[in-house]
Amino acid sequence: QVQLVESGEGLVQGGGSLRLSCAASGRTFSSYAMGWFRQAPGKEREFVATISWSGAITYYADSVKGRFTISRDNAKNTVYLQMNSLKPEDTAVYYCAADRTTAQAMGVNVRLVDFWGKGTLVTVSS
Repeated sequence: QVQLVESGEGLVQGGGSLRLSCAASGRTFSSYAMGWFRQAPGKEREFVATISWSGAITYYADSVKGRFTISRDNAKNTVYLQMNSLKPEDTAVYYCAADRTTAQAMGVNVRLVDFWGKGTLVTVSS
């Protein structure tokens, strides 16, 4: 079992930056692929970025590629999402996730992800 707690909620102007953090419980954090997903009002939860257990492999949605960076610190049981050049369409609740498969598989089917945080709200004004 993994418990995930997100932080970094905020309101930012378009073009600005924000960093989200996700603290994970458990001694096996380094064995999980980790990821960030988001859900905008009236829309389904969607893949944003995932990272392998070692941090060596990352995947990004096309909509955030080049603007967002996912990273992890296994010594601190924490995964991060650095968001730059934010746009109003990035407004959503962002969820941290952990999965026992791979970073690639994790991004394919949101419904199969093993563990979720409660989410943190990011609002980008125009």
